[in-house]
Amino acid sequence: MSRLARVGLLFLLGALLAGSLLLWQRAYQAADEPYNRQTEIVTAFTQYEWWLSRWSDNRLVCRIYTDHEGWPTPNEIQTYCGHTLYQQWENTQPCEGAEQGDTSSCQGLYLHQIAATPQERTVLINLPEPEMWLSLSGCEDTLRANVCERIPTLVLRAEEPLPNEYITAINGTLDGEPFSCAGDRCEIPLQATDARGVEVVFWADSSYGDSSRKYDALVRVVDTGIPADGSAPGWYVDVLSDRWDGGQPPSSCAQAWESFPSLGEPLPWLANPDTPDALVSQEPYVYLAGRLIAYGLADASSCADGGLLPNGWASACGLEVARESVDTWQNQFDTQIIAAAQTYNLPAQLLKNLFAQESQFWPGAVRDLKTQEFGMGHLTEQGADAVLLWNPDFFAQFCPLVLDAEACNLGYDALPEEDKATLRGAVTLSVNPSCEDCPSGIDLSQLDFSIEVFAQTVEANCAQAGQVIENVTGRVPGQTVSYEDLWRFTLVNYHAGPGCLYHALQETRRDGDNLTWENVSRHFEPGCQTAVTFVENVTSMQPIVTPTPLPAPPAETATPTIPSPPTLMPTSTPGAYPPPGREATPTREAYP
Repeated sequence: MSRLARVGLLFLLGALLAGSLLLWQRAYQAADEPYNRQTEIVTAFTQYEWWLSRWSDNRLVCRIYTDHEGWPTPNEIQTYCGHTLYQQWENTQPCEGAEQGDTSSCQGLYLHQIAATPQERTVLINLPEPEMWLSLSGCEDTLRANVCERIPTLVLRAEEPLPNEYITAINGTLDGEPFSCAGDRCEIPLQATDARGVEVVFWADSSYGDSSRKYDALVRVVDTGIPADGSAPGWYVDVLSDRWDGGQPPSSCAQAWESFPSLGEPLPWLANPDTPDALVSQEPYVYLAGRLIAYGLADASSCADGGLLPNGWASACGLEVARESVDTWQNQFDTQIIAAAQTYNLPAQLLKNLFAQESQFWPGAVRDLKTQEFGMGHLTEQGADAVLLWNPDFFAQFCPLVLDAEACNLGYDALPEEDKATLRGAVTLSVNPSCEDCPSGIDLSQLDFSIEVFAQTVEANCAQAGQVIENVTGRVPGQTVSYEDLWRFTLVNYHAGPGCLYHALQETRRDGDNLTWENVSRHFEPGCQTAVTFVENVTSMQPIVTPTPLPAPPAETATPTIPSPPTLMPTSTPGAYPPPGREATPTREAYP
């Protein structure tokens, strides 16, 4: 696709998706039945009666009722008359003798309006619900986002959107102990907890006569052991809730797993710096150097071998002369990576490490593998399936750009396979920057949006991996797996698919071992074992100093070629998802 042709699609995609946030947040309700706040109103309308009759004898074959002016729609005709009669009517030719009153020789069916009758009907209206938020008081102006000088107060707020109605009380439990506050604000003094935190359940009562949904939060308050300001002890304070309104929201993956990050500084590969300088790397990427030389972005004319090996990678001489270009290229996306990480609350270093391991930051499509891969994160058709299925917010924003709204309302899982394939193809196209008339064959302007899609794909894999763990253990992921290992299992899910992860977790459980990475990594089947190397590479990569193991080289080609864009309906190919020779779908809850 030419660069000009992409502009319209990318503008729409970027405008609708740039600020979208993945949900999978848990909101709990007060009753077993779904929360409903509804009222009935009576409205007047005109009911139109139409008859579907035969030309030959004017015999009535079907009645159709509509509530709008004009002809019945095709859907209305099929609903009242069935598909067979609809097809007969649709195939009916004009009756030339009708104007003279002679229809005996005419074939087929015709529509005519019989009556228009005033009617009334009762309509059920969904009313806006009370909403609630929580924040902290007494934890301002600290040096770190989750460190307070003293134990703060938890603040709950509620809002009644209905006119002339108001919040009468806020109720809930803190670690099982009930509390209640009159009005629309409630301040709850917190106390020190263990590292697992405590659960807060809260809801609001309304003068309308009902209550809000029940919401859930996890709160952790742990002594840092060091002063927060140089003079007084500090406290690590973390809150996991989709109702958080106290500044930077918690990691959406942490919420999906109900797992707090480990106390103290994160591991280097889970770091989330604020500035691009902290992501700078200087890795000798041989594959990237080869691509830059091949596409004329680095000059290797001084090398006797042209700077390239037969397989398209850089030779020793090629890497040496291209080194400055390699350093510049691998760091030019750091600002976008940090922006996506902040938008979707992901570790920026993990995103960069993932791109480095998958593509060495060369975003062109890879078509010489069994599975086609696109973009810096090497998105496959199965990866596109994951983000569409496990990221409902992404699906809701993306689907109407490709399919009609009526189809999108069904949800991804309920779509016909043909529509699913079309959506998967559209997602892979959106992250593929291959461009026939662009320098180097890459449209760099597309990468901002592409990086955001990969960030949302990582979030989708967080949710899917969490569900796999929950299906295996029967418990929420944060209760059985450490925060760091949850990220490792998410990387397995991203690279090899949920089938590989499920089998390894099951085998570990059968051996009676805890679900640690050390234990689980020993149980991957042969077709899934590349996931171990992938995870070790991503999590061992450090900024600047540590060389990154290279991915398997592509098939040898004498002359580099610019890949063409993917079709909208890529062909599914076998791979490690599900694992070879094994059914990878033990329950529908884990793998819809």
